[in-house]
Amino acid sequence: MKKRTVELVVISDVHLGTYGCQAKELLNYLNSIKPKTLILNGDIIDIWQFRKRYFPKSHLKIIKKIIAFASKGTEVIYITGNHDEMLRKFSDTQIGDFKLVDKLVIELDGKKAWFFHGDIFDASIQNAKWLAKLGGWGYDLLIMLNQLINWFLIRLGKEKFSLSKKIKNSVKKAVKYINDFEDVTAELAVQNKYSYVVCGHIHQPQMREYTNKNGSCLYLNSGDWIENLTALEYDEEEWKLVHYENKQMEAFAEQNEEFEMNIDLEGLQTSFMTNQLLKPLKRS
Repeated sequence: MKKRTVELVVISDVHLGTYGCQAKELLNYLNSIKPKTLILNGDIIDIWQFRKRYFPKSHLKIIKKIIAFASKGTEVIYITGNHDEMLRKFSDTQIGDFKLVDKLVIELDGKKAWFFHGDIFDASIQNAKWLAKLGGWGYDLLIMLNQLINWFLIRLGKEKFSLSKKIKNSVKKAVKYINDFEDVTAELAVQNKYSYVVCGHIHQPQMREYTNKNGSCLYLNSGDWIENLTALEYDEEEWKLVHYENKQMEAFAEQNEEFEMNIDLEGLQTSFMTNQLLKPLKRS
């Protein structure tokens, strides 16, 4: 099948290295597109919950696919999140078409777009990181339990059930937190004259127009690749929230083993080391 050419693709909250990550589905999606720019909006690798004993081949293939994109001319911009915050010490590093940043502002057809992960608005992360990490472990266990439940449901001929979504939607504080997050980020975007604000972090895919007395903007959230399996695409001056579709995207599964990995890893490593050594010189 022919791959779709897309001007800009945004994914976030993949959480590679955790049991909840739907890496095979993400790889199918990535194999179905040819993005000119790929923005990874935080929590791609879950360093908080990283385990040496659990990093399956399907997760490694995502990293290889991202490297393959960058090696073939796609501009790959990795925006750090809270679960991969250790990478922030390397912020502003660039190797070829791969760039690592903490936030990003670009112009799309004459309109400014502001990209950042969103953890800066999470009080639990700013004030009690241990509590946020504990919540992350709990969420991973909940997803594992949910996968077991869905395994039985599928065999009984019933639809899958999202335990996490059920809990989120039934807890008023969780609903309020999501609404507050969206409103605060959108309000800041309006203040700074941004037409678009693009976040991740809360695992809640969304596209909605926000308006106040000072103006308006489009709030966008790319969701996640644990439960929602969603991405944002910008093409021909239009944003689209894409949901993973089994029938359409599984056709690209057979390509998973085929994408070329003729990548000069030693060259990439040398470029990275050189970049880090030259950083102090560039700033002085």
